[in-house]
Amino acid sequence: MIERKIVGDRFLEFKIDTYIRETLRDVPISTVSYEKVPQGEKVTVFTTAPGLVIGREGSNIKQLTRDLKEVFGLENPQIKIGEVDQRYLSAPIVAKIICNNLASFGPQKFKLTAFKAIQNIMISGAMGCEIRITGKIPSARAKSWRFFKGYLKKTGYVSDFVIDSAVDSVTLKSGVVGIKVKIMKPDTPLPDKVQFVEQVLPDEVKEMVQKAVPKEGDIEAVADEIAVEESRK
Repeated sequence: MIERKIVGDRFLEFKIDTYIRETLRDVPISTVSYEKVPQGEKVTVFTTAPGLVIGREGSNIKQLTRDLKEVFGLENPQIKIGEVDQRYLSAPIVAKIICNNLASFGPQKFKLTAFKAIQNIMISGAMGCEIRITGKIPSARAKSWRFFKGYLKKTGYVSDFVIDSAVDSVTLKSGVVGIKVKIMKPDTPLPDKVQFVEQVLPDEVKEMVQKAVPKEGDIEAVADEIAVEESRK
């Protein structure tokens, strides 16, 4: 019963996320979180353009609040705006920026747009990134262009669940162009990354070393011998 309720809440959060992104199509949105609070339901939209989410005199917020009540049956939804610290470390925002640039300046300078986005991503501290642009650019035949830089996991748990990825599209005169962005953030946990910690000797071992080592002896060598003897016991 509890598992079913958890799955239902996550599915509702997914539907709210999809609905808000489709409603605010041109707004760069990183994530949308949903949680229940004593006052009702709290929906937080993390974006770099809060003015576009709010709308003129709060028109977008009011419309979204009515839609959440009517479409999803929420009793008292409260929409909040969250701040995004690094816009170029969010794959959905980068994909939306590329889409808006292609729609504004056309597909002729799509390479410049992609390289500029990659440069900003790496300057923000990412370990690696990849951008794929697929569509009828710059010719009449559909092609797939891949831009990448840095270190990026392509398989395994890190690639499937940890790397931030997003897929978006923009409609141009030549047709629909798809954008796929993958970003490996600087704090991504890697299973093959090993950190060496400096050895700390207990006080008992230090006293034994000081008694056993002469003044001109090697303290580290004797400490290693004592550690090996203790492990054998």
